Amino acid sequence: MGCSRFLAGALVLWASLGCRGAESREERGAELYGYCEQCHGASGEGNFEFRAPAIAGLPQWYVEAQLEKFRIGARGDHPDDVDGLRMRPMSRTLATRLEVELVSEHVASLPPVAPDNHLEPGDAEVGRQLFTPCVQCHGEDAGGKREQNAPPLRGHADWYIVAQLEKFKAGVRGTDPLDATGSQMRAMSMTIATEQAMRDVAAYIQTRQPAREQESE
Repeated sequence: MGCSRFLAGALVLWASLGCRGAESREERGAELYGYCEQCHGASGEGNFEFRAPAIAGLPQWYVEAQLEKFRIGARGDHPDDVDGLRMRPMSRTLATRLEVELVSEHVASLPPVAPDNHLEPGDAEVGRQLFTPCVQCHGEDAGGKREQNAPPLRGHADWYIVAQLEKFKAGVRGTDPLDATGSQMRAMSMTIATEQAMRDVAAYIQTRQPAREQESE
């Protein structure tokens, strides 16, 4: 009887500590995200003025991967990458691998927001054809594929999609030897030859938003 009571008490204590531990992870992740708010917004909605994309609801694995790239200089180290040069020192405020994980968990937990578009709309039907080479990695719905290390594209604003394509095409992204996935993307970006074509692709991606996001616009 005494042994049973001891085990029951131990299980209650273990469950209590586990709950507090989970709560501490959430609280710490939210606290660390405080450094990101000034650019990406309290809800991860992004800020066009600061050229900071919406990040709310991005997969944890992708946020972690990009933060690590910024931290080691695989991304955001090119002299022409003004936005990346601003992001890189911010990523280094995360002192440990655990802190990268915690803030990424927090970002992934934020509800996705509707894209804040700012460009003259392109032709979505033309963009659908141009997007064909992208389907293998990013999926027909532009929802991304973890097994391909390809992030979701839907949910991003048109200006951000075009800006990143321009960076890949110019070699501002995807040329660092440590950025293997960026290198693959750079080669694909070359198939989208003009600024109009990039806007067309962005317009098509806007049609891939989940129904609940389209309804909120």
